[in-house]
Amino acid sequence: MSDLQDALDHRRAVEFAPDVFWVGALDPTLRTFDIILKTSNGTTYNSYLVRGSEGVAIVDTVKQEFSDEFFARLESVASYDEIKVIVLNHLEPDHSGALPELMRRAPNARLYISTRATSMLKALLKPKDEPLDYTTVTTDDVVSLGDRTLRFLHTPFLHWPDTQCTYLEGEAVLFSGDVFGCHYCDSRLFNDTVGDFRFSFDYYYAHIMRPFKDWVLDALALIEPLKLKIIAPTHGPILRDRPRRYVAHYRELSQSSLAGQIGNNDKSLAVFYMSSYGNTARMAEAVFEGADEIPGVRVSLYDLEGGETEPFVDLIEEADALAFGSPTINGDAVKPVWDLLSSLAVVSLKGKMGAAFGSYGWSGEAVPMIEDRMRGLKMRVPLKGLRVKLIPTDEELLECRDFGRWLASELVGKRTQKAVIDLADLG
Repeated sequence: MSDLQDALDHRRAVEFAPDVFWVGALDPTLRTFDIILKTSNGTTYNSYLVRGSEGVAIVDTVKQEFSDEFFARLESVASYDEIKVIVLNHLEPDHSGALPELMRRAPNARLYISTRATSMLKALLKPKDEPLDYTTVTTDDVVSLGDRTLRFLHTPFLHWPDTQCTYLEGEAVLFSGDVFGCHYCDSRLFNDTVGDFRFSFDYYYAHIMRPFKDWVLDALALIEPLKLKIIAPTHGPILRDRPRRYVAHYRELSQSSLAGQIGNNDKSLAVFYMSSYGNTARMAEAVFEGADEIPGVRVSLYDLEGGETEPFVDLIEEADALAFGSPTINGDAVKPVWDLLSSLAVVSLKGKMGAAFGSYGWSGEAVPMIEDRMRGLKMRVPLKGLRVKLIPTDEELLECRDFGRWLASELVGKRTQKAVIDLADLG
């Protein structure tokens, strides 16, 4: 049996830098996290202990159900009266579950949380819990352990408003919270000894960090200048082998690749449609043709019948405007359109321009329903949707071209004042 496995079996702390220990917990059987995330390898709840000449710091705790495992590992390397500092980089229950009990056991400890975490701390505590003394911190605030210093980095919305990172100066260890983490449980603990976790790393980014790309880039601006020997996240492997690879990968994932494919000043409009009898398809083609007439706009046309919705998410995230076409079937938009719209929760759509169009036979609810969904996703919908009853006439197709032309003109700031008529109102 390896020394590492022996330590885990006996619930002992694992040292991975001088006087820096992993005191977390393993959850190998977990298969669904927070309802939306799947994991075939479980997860870890990583907690860390740092010893200095004037006391001990604990960085993050574990899910409450794993408190016994956490406390056993902590007790293997420290006594509770030595603990002077407790840092919570993020107050979600999987990181803060053991906090109330830890504070009871460590009477000399003071809690350090981000400036945006105070309301969440109050919600975390149960009525029977004693009020906790705490200090709020932000970027470049520090706390001393004598010969060691912890420095804080304010990294909000990664992925809650309260999140921060903590940097151990000297040893160049970044306790990164959920950033650079993943749901992957392997008792070998370290990125150079565990199995292949690349899929889990990217999957976690896509579902947790992707909606907050702008905040990721802000965080990277703080992290990239640091000397980094080790990145210690709250989930998944500890990144001790070439940790900068993961920082660089986050930047790649967070930056648009579309800018390298079209002109720097060009805007992009993606038109998606589904058609039952070809009528909405003809409308989509006319919208496409009209938009394509406007210089400075790259227009793309996609038939949802011809592919899975998941690959379109990347296209949508990088597009400046989106138009969705759907017939009305049984008083509703068609399922592929809803599937695509429902998959967009993992991307930021705030401020993107949206539009809807479609053919119908009786009542035409699909278009306003799509518009409502786009508004719910924080998109702006400046133009009333375009509806055509049954087969579009040549005149109606001209209106569709005008619809596309208007959308593209709006994108490049050349919108005319011409009102586009809802053709359904004419019938």
